[in-house]
Amino acid sequence: MRGIPLFPEAASSFASEVDALYLFIVAISAFFTVAVSVAVIFFGIRYRRRHADEVGAHIEGSLPLELAWSIIPTLIAMVMFVWGAKLFYEMRRPPAESLQIYAVGKQWMWKFQHQGGQREINELHVPTGRPIRVLVTSEDVLHDLYFPAFRTKIDAIPGRYMPLWFTPTKPGRYHIFCAEYCGTKHSGMIGTVIVMEPQQYQDWLAGGASEGTMAERGAKLFNDLACTTCHLDSGQGRGPSLKDIVGKAVELNDGSTAVVDEGYLRESILNSQARVVKGFTPLMPTFQGLISEEGLAALIEHIKSLSPQAAAQAPALVPASAPVSAAGTPAAPAQGARR
Repeated sequence: MRGIPLFPEAASSFASEVDALYLFIVAISAFFTVAVSVAVIFFGIRYRRRHADEVGAHIEGSLPLELAWSIIPTLIAMVMFVWGAKLFYEMRRPPAESLQIYAVGKQWMWKFQHQGGQREINELHVPTGRPIRVLVTSEDVLHDLYFPAFRTKIDAIPGRYMPLWFTPTKPGRYHIFCAEYCGTKHSGMIGTVIVMEPQQYQDWLAGGASEGTMAERGAKLFNDLACTTCHLDSGQGRGPSLKDIVGKAVELNDGSTAVVDEGYLRESILNSQARVVKGFTPLMPTFQGLISEEGLAALIEHIKSLSPQAAAQAPALVPASAPVSAAGTPAAPAQGARR
C-alpha cells in the first residue's frame, strides 16, 4: 500500500532547497526542544530538594558557558537568516528569458493567459526546463496563487500585479490551490498545472489562440479605444509616444521621475491622471471598470511589443510590492508615463 508522502513532490528548480531549509529549521528546533527538555528533567531530579531544611549551595556564574549559549544560537539563527534571505531573493528575481503568463484570480477560479493568446481556466500548461514568470492579480477579493510542487506562492491583490516564477523540472500534473480564504467556495478554488516536454508544449500551443496573440488583441483594443489618436510615434500627439518607452525613466509634471513598467502601465490605463509626464496635460479618460483584466493585460503586452529591447527584460520590471493609490485602492508599483 502506498504511504502518505510527508511533502508534495518536488518539481521545480528550487523546491529541494526550500525543503532543505525547512528541514534544517525543524531539525534545529527539535534538537533544542529535546535538549532543553532533557536538561530541565535532569536538573530537576538531580538537584531536587530532599528535605524541608535543605539549603541550596551557592553557585558562581560561568562566563564561558554564558557566552556559549548566547553565541551558538545567534550563529545558528544567522545561518537560517542568510540561507532564507538568499533563497527568497532567488525566488523573487526571475531570469530575463522567462516565459510570461498572466494569472487572474476570481471567485472561485484561476484564469491564465499565455503571450501567444492561449487562455485557460483552472489549468496551466507549461514546459519543463524553462523559467516561467506568472504575473498575478485579482478581479475581486484577495486570493493567493499556490503551487505546492514548485514551493512557491504569491498573493493575488486587486489592482496590483504580483510576480512569481519557477522552473518546472518534471513532467506531470500538479495541484494549484488558493492559499488565502476568499469566500464560501474557497476550498473549491483549485486547478492543475500540466508540465509537458518542450515539444509537447509547442504542439499544445499550436492548437489554440485562434484570436491571435495577446499583443495582437491588445493592438486591436488600442485602436478600438482610439488610443492611436493621442499616442503618436512622433511624440507630437496629446499624449507621449509609447514607442520604446517601456523600461525607461521619464520625468513627471510634479518634478519626480518614474520608470515605465507593467505595473505603471496598468495604473496609467485605469487611473490615468495620477501621474502625468512632463509637458503633457491630464486629458486621458480613466478606464477603470471599462476594461476586463484580460483586455488590460493584452493592452500592456501590445505596449511592451513597441519596446522590443525592454520586453526581453520584462521579468525585472515589476517588483514584489507596490504602494496604495491616493484613491485608497492598491496600485501597482509606480512608474511610467501617463497620457
